[in-house]
Amino acid sequence: MMDKRLLKLVPGAMRHVAATVGWQWIGLLGNAAMVWTIALVLSSLVCKHSIPPFLWPVLACGIAARTVSARFSARESFAASQDVKGTLRRLIYEKLLLLGPSYTEYVPTAEVVQLSVEGCEQLETYFGQYLPQLFYSVLAPLTLFIMVAPLCFPAAVVLLVCVPLIPVTIAAVQKVAKKILGNYWDQYAELGDSFLENLQGLTTLKIYQADSARHKAMNAEAERFRVVTMKVLSMQLNSIIVMDIVALGGAVAGMAVALGFAAAGSLDLFACLFIILISADFFLPMRQLGSYFHVAMNGIAASEKIFRLLEAPEPSARSLKIEQESQFSLEHASFGYEKDRVVLDDICLQIPATGLTAIVGESGSGKSTIAALLSGRLDGYSGEVLLGKNQVREIDRKALSRHVTVVGLGAHLFAGTVADNLRMAKPNATDAELWRALGLARLAEFLHQNDGLQTRLTENAANLSGGQRQRLALARAILHDSPVYIFDEATSNVDVESEEDIMRAVCELARTKAVVVISHRLANAVPAQKIYVLDHGAIAGTGTHDELLKTCETYSTLWSAQAALERLSAGTKEVAQDAE
Repeated sequence: MMDKRLLKLVPGAMRHVAATVGWQWIGLLGNAAMVWTIALVLSSLVCKHSIPPFLWPVLACGIAARTVSARFSARESFAASQDVKGTLRRLIYEKLLLLGPSYTEYVPTAEVVQLSVEGCEQLETYFGQYLPQLFYSVLAPLTLFIMVAPLCFPAAVVLLVCVPLIPVTIAAVQKVAKKILGNYWDQYAELGDSFLENLQGLTTLKIYQADSARHKAMNAEAERFRVVTMKVLSMQLNSIIVMDIVALGGAVAGMAVALGFAAAGSLDLFACLFIILISADFFLPMRQLGSYFHVAMNGIAASEKIFRLLEAPEPSARSLKIEQESQFSLEHASFGYEKDRVVLDDICLQIPATGLTAIVGESGSGKSTIAALLSGRLDGYSGEVLLGKNQVREIDRKALSRHVTVVGLGAHLFAGTVADNLRMAKPNATDAELWRALGLARLAEFLHQNDGLQTRLTENAANLSGGQRQRLALARAILHDSPVYIFDEATSNVDVESEEDIMRAVCELARTKAVVVISHRLANAVPAQKIYVLDHGAIAGTGTHDELLKTCETYSTLWSAQAALERLSAGTKEVAQDAE
């Protein structure tokens, strides 16, 4: 069971595999020398002959060879394993970089984690143990046959002929094992996906009291995984029993032939003892290969998923650079995540080099899809998405990410210090630059009351309020100092005070930068020089706030509905305050 794709993927590991086999073969010779010495000593004692003095150095050399070979074969096996894990994890990481933020279209995040950890560990065993044992299992019986044949050719033939019965058993199991292990990895990946999703959405599940239902669903998935795991273990145990019977039966058959010739007087005691003591060594390498076979099959099943990721189609190469005074524009652009479902239909808009542009509309109208097109995260559009005169999908990704900064509702903050998170945008930024960005985001005063730039953040800044997290994300974006900023629902789920602070900072940023605000809340679009109103993936109106109230029914209806809702909310708060 050898996968040529795997061997080509990590060619450097094969050098260590060959070295492992070489050291194992030296150990076999050392073991044969020890058996030869023991058989000669025993035969000499039985026959009352003097023990030759040269036997002790031979025995010492055999022991030394076994000891040294065990040490160095283990070292080479470990080196092969390290080479494989390092290479595969690097290839997976590089592939994810090539796929970009849209990698989840091809493989879930949880599966990437599983393949990078457990999948690579399984392939470590494949290269570090299975492959060396595979070659050694062929070399060892042939070497022993050459040793035994001069002593008793029939016994040597019987032993050699019985050895292939073990790989025949392995081959019989392989077809069933491949199907079971493929199912095992599918269940494993599904369970990991569900666990990660439920863990990330635990707060939401608690709020809607849906955690009990998800708990039952997770239990059902865990039970399916337990069943398939037990099938794997049962298959492994049954095949090991069969291989043990074949190995022991073959060794006994060889011993029986040697004893028969010894009883007939055609084989001396030394030769008979040597064959009896060495017979098991004919089968031990192949038997050990059978033990590694199941782990190797698991590795092969994991490799299929790794190759599916590595062979995922990559976005077309991007080499164009950005012109200094480039402006964004969409010319009759259309896009759909599925063939039969259009999300954007014939969109035309322009983003000036400076100033505030707003894109508004109800949820599901296509606002965030425009943000993804402008930032280069989506490629499969028709029409034109231009930066200057160049198609966005043809512009170098690094250059585009340096030109456009996207701040969304889910902007991720990492565990560490505030300074660590800010310097992701500008690694060489001074403390003064960090404080300036925090000041523009209206977060400096809060941090001064704590540990300043060294204020510790937990995972995704869970120790900050929603508004503080968004303002910190805004400060990091300001520090990035890109020509274009896209704020995609950046003020959602924050308190009114934080929303006002963020919008003041956004308007200040728009004095020198091109700023696009995408929001379902129309109040955030009022200061914009131009507002684009989306309705079911099409532009329903364009203009300033005052112009749209007069000319765009979709906009005026939304504005009236939101204004009425805000008045109702304000009245409810006043009633609650009076009651207090």
